Amino acid sequence: MSRVSDDEQAGGAADDAPGRRDEGRSSDSDGKKAGDDRGRGREDGKGRDGKRGRGDRRTGDERSRDDDRDEDDDEKSAEDEDDDEAAEKERERERERAAGRFKERTRDPLADEQGEEGSTDLAAAARTRRATRQLFDVRRDLISFAHSRLQSAHIGDNINLLLGSRHPGAGMRSGPVPEEELRRLRRVHVEPQGYVRLRNALRARRLLVLGAAPGTGRTSTALSLLDEVTQRPADAADAVGPRVLRVDPEGGPRQLARTLDGGEEEVRRGTGYLLEPSLARPGALPPDEMDLDELAAALDRREAFAVIVVAVGSAANPLLAGRYGMLCPPVPTEELLATRLRERLEDRTAGAGEDGTTPAELAARAQALAEREEVRDAVGLKDLRPAEAELLASLLAGHVLGDVSYEELLSGCRSLAAGQAHEWFAGVDRALTASPAGTERPDGGAGRSDTATLFHPVAFRIALAVLGGASYSAVATAAHLLTWELSVQSDPDHTPARPLFCDDPEADRALSRAEVVDGEVEVDGHDVPARLIWYRGSALPSAVLTELWDRHFPVRAPVVRWLRLLADDPRPQVWMRAAVAAGELCARDFDHGYTELVRPLAEADAFRRRIFAATTMDQAAGHDSHRGTVHKLVGDWSKHGSDPLRWTAAMALGYGNAAATTDDTLDALARIGVRDDGEQSAIASLNVVRLLTLPDAAEVLERVGEWTHHKREPYQELGLATSVRLALNTVEEVLMDDPDSPLGDRGDWPMALALAATRPELVPRMADLLWTALNTARSKDVAMDALEQLLRSAVRKSGAEWTRPGLAALLPALTTEEHDRRRLDWLLRRMMNDPEKPLSDARARDLWWLAVAPEEGRRRVGARRERTREEGIHG
Repeated sequence: MSRVSDDEQAGGAADDAPGRRDEGRSSDSDGKKAGDDRGRGREDGKGRDGKRGRGDRRTGDERSRDDDRDEDDDEKSAEDEDDDEAAEKERERERERAAGRFKERTRDPLADEQGEEGSTDLAAAARTRRATRQLFDVRRDLISFAHSRLQSAHIGDNINLLLGSRHPGAGMRSGPVPEEELRRLRRVHVEPQGYVRLRNALRARRLLVLGAAPGTGRTSTALSLLDEVTQRPADAADAVGPRVLRVDPEGGPRQLARTLDGGEEEVRRGTGYLLEPSLARPGALPPDEMDLDELAAALDRREAFAVIVVAVGSAANPLLAGRYGMLCPPVPTEELLATRLRERLEDRTAGAGEDGTTPAELAARAQALAEREEVRDAVGLKDLRPAEAELLASLLAGHVLGDVSYEELLSGCRSLAAGQAHEWFAGVDRALTASPAGTERPDGGAGRSDTATLFHPVAFRIALAVLGGASYSAVATAAHLLTWELSVQSDPDHTPARPLFCDDPEADRALSRAEVVDGEVEVDGHDVPARLIWYRGSALPSAVLTELWDRHFPVRAPVVRWLRLLADDPRPQVWMRAAVAAGELCARDFDHGYTELVRPLAEADAFRRRIFAATTMDQAAGHDSHRGTVHKLVGDWSKHGSDPLRWTAAMALGYGNAAATTDDTLDALARIGVRDDGEQSAIASLNVVRLLTLPDAAEVLERVGEWTHHKREPYQELGLATSVRLALNTVEEVLMDDPDSPLGDRGDWPMALALAATRPELVPRMADLLWTALNTARSKDVAMDALEQLLRSAVRKSGAEWTRPGLAALLPALTTEEHDRRRLDWLLRRMMNDPEKPLSDARARDLWWLAVAPEEGRRRVGARRERTREEGIHG
């Protein structure tokens, strides 16, 4: 392959490096040929003029005319010299301009981003994206369970699965609890940790306020407690009538106390009462401590007991912090599931089965089935709540008994997270439609809307689904932003109240099935300690977003506005996570997501917004159903789009999923990079380098080599800029997807050295590209600086080895000729004489021998070091 000279590239003369015969490389060293020929012509003319003076026999007039002609020739020669000098200066200025333009092509395309927050950190964004993509499973396009189409199923003879949303207490507002239900509860109830302490507190105070998240078994625990403390002797005279009653919560503790003291005949001694007041309704107020004291006194006079069940949260905090309040811990999942399995299998089998299998053996088989990785992934929940454990136990029992197929088992397991999401969102704001839009102040004015209090738990769950794995503070802040958007959308005529001191992190975690762990977040390239928050279940983020987008259309507008706000957040842990989640929403409804979110952000002026749109498109392309659409859209952007759209297309193409093949991806990047005389070659070359993390890196390098030899200058610029970026960009800056890649533990390595160390078959192509950049006039200065960076990265400041293995693979291929070695020698001496960062003699020598004779160099350096130590010992 021959190299194109800078005369053809409008870049001026290149370094006078000799051609490399083994590689077929040639530098553009012929830039001065025309000038040299003209110089030789001037010298020949002077020799001929000297001969004319000797033996001249012409007449005086002829000599006079000849003299005049000679004077004219001398004047023309002087003018030619002036013209040549001016032309040479102009060529030199053009070379400088070409070098300056090329330097701009190799700058960080995000460095000039405008905004108070500064430029976008691609390395931090890449790490965030890798962590976030693990939360969403793009292997299947749709959750295989839909409440709108399937509410229940009957499998076999005795297994009935209720797959609809759960409404605890529905239809049981007030009335006695049947003894049959209490007996069954006595048989299957699993006591949570601290159950004895709860029972002792109830017996001592007669009144217990029990707090827990809905669905955690708090009502079952309350009924079990009341069942135990209200047991009556069999021969008791008044051992008739119900022992445990549910009480209508509308009247509250005060109404129950009046009933107990009213002396009605139906009020019997030793009765247990269960209250479940709803404190989440707008305007609902919790009972105060005096009301509870009055109720406790009335219960004591009647030797009765009462348990008030409340959901944890800011409204219930005063109750739980008082003398009657206690938290109800959840039941361990393993014990709960084992109990439910035993119950299901005992109902179906008596003794041994038809094949001689005992219930214990069936239970063991079901437990082993539950431990399968595929089943655990389908469940996607770390902890099971009682209703979920009951459903899973029914599915497992049905499968081991032959009534449920394996596909039905997995489908039912996936329904658990979907059911939880449906329960969280169903009818959240129904109470608002039944209440006036605003309350009246004493002066007759409209009160402030309390929708923010109602929507905050919902907003927190959505924020956690989008930003799972970010710091707790980031998720809480985003939740408040979304609370505002939801409140304004629901009640646009009133300003939402924004309480400043009502947050309850413990309640937020309990109500959202979340956990907080100690970890680190990145701040300006440095890791700092932080409290990170996640869902306790990998299936919940997708389930929440699916429920939100597919079933609650009015909420889309505020969520889109909220996502746009997150796109402007300067923290990669926020905006990149939001971009990935936005891609999942687009996969649910691409038309809406593209129109309302992707296209406006792709055309924005801010680079971060464009990267947000590109990431969203790439995430949508991960779904088979939308991959072809994304390919067509990005291809249209690269061909016919505006400048912002082509910029966004380049970023999307860099992920490797926005075109059908690697060849198509490189074609699109070339179109973007060469259009308008290479105006966007910087962003195009950056994304070509990003493709080198993919398996098709050899094809990418081959195409870059073709660009460097192209007859058009913009292609040459693109190829040279990509070659230099190989040395300038680090692995962590190129948004690598595969965390198991051999490049993964070399995040701070330059791409060229990381590839040289992990994929040695790419070394010849990379060396060829870097050699071309070093021997082309317009790029040699930038390439030389890049080579210096590579050399300085061999060893860390602490003395530990860094990229030395990559240099050991690349440098010998880059210095096969004498001219290349002279250049390396000159560069090493310049580095040694650097007044700010002088390179030590030992390191310079080590780098030299790495390049010219690796094995011999190691032997010589080792021997020299041994002599130095001996001299130090012996003086």
